[in-house]
Amino acid sequence: MSRSLQYWNSRRARLRLPRVRNNSKTNKIQLSNIITFKAGMLSSFIIDDSNSTMKGTEILKASTILEIPKTEMYGIRIYKKDSNTKYLSTSYEIYESETTKKAGITISNNTRNLEELTNDKDNIAEISALLVADPKTTNAQQHHKIRFESKITGSNIEDKLTFVKNNFGKEIKAGDIFEDGEYIDVVSITKGKGWQGVIRRGGTKRNNHKSTQKIRHGGPLGAFNPGKILFTVPRAGQLGFNYRTEQNKRILKISDKTATSFINPKAGFPNYGNIKNNFMIIQGSLPGSSKRLVRIKKAIRNKNDKGIKKPKLIEVG
Repeated sequence: MSRSLQYWNSRRARLRLPRVRNNSKTNKIQLSNIITFKAGMLSSFIIDDSNSTMKGTEILKASTILEIPKTEMYGIRIYKKDSNTKYLSTSYEIYESETTKKAGITISNNTRNLEELTNDKDNIAEISALLVADPKTTNAQQHHKIRFESKITGSNIEDKLTFVKNNFGKEIKAGDIFEDGEYIDVVSITKGKGWQGVIRRGGTKRNNHKSTQKIRHGGPLGAFNPGKILFTVPRAGQLGFNYRTEQNKRILKISDKTATSFINPKAGFPNYGNIKNNFMIIQGSLPGSSKRLVRIKKAIRNKNDKGIKKPKLIEVG
């Protein structure tokens, strides 16, 4: 039995911050992604609004609670397109002085002023927001501020410049980007299982007790020719702690820190504690353990084209 090519190559993630390789293609001017911390899971009672036979009835759904750290836009990154290769490359960056000083960010030399963007709009191919999140505002027990990049969706450069000027150096809230009932994509890193053998890692069967002296080892490693071991052969190695993207997860509720008493269990979330900042409720499970960074972004295969239905959330517990 060979391993699925869907998850090849199963190697350990290099960074704890999940990467975003592609973004939603929409004409709406907004940020494409933000980061959160996974607190735990609860059960949610909602009114079924699907087209199933259970429509209109109260159903129980598993849900994941994400805590949102305080996030600020400390700068922007301007991209230009190469005329020969058509590839994007960084042209220059612009920083907001007060936010960068507060976050302890070193400013590079290749910077300009925000007022120069209007005159240089013909050379701008894409604009990204540079964001910094403060984990100390959450209960994730992480102390270093997290810097990440979020592309600004849309195609109109002038509208993007207006968006940048209105949000430059200000706090970014999840409610300004996402809304209740919207389908999103989730990028995270799965739980790490360490070094595992071929049975647990590759899903192979135990050998017959008469076939060999070993029970839990792999079988033949392949044919005589070619003289190498193919990647489809199950081998022992790292299991878990891999980048994974789950598409079309539904947001049940986005709430601020005034409603933390509504969401916190009596004894707090296991291995996390109580939520003390803004939070988000996502339907279903998400990859990763508690306190793990979870990056939510606009859906690539959009299920929101037919309109976003706001879910009727009755109780969470």
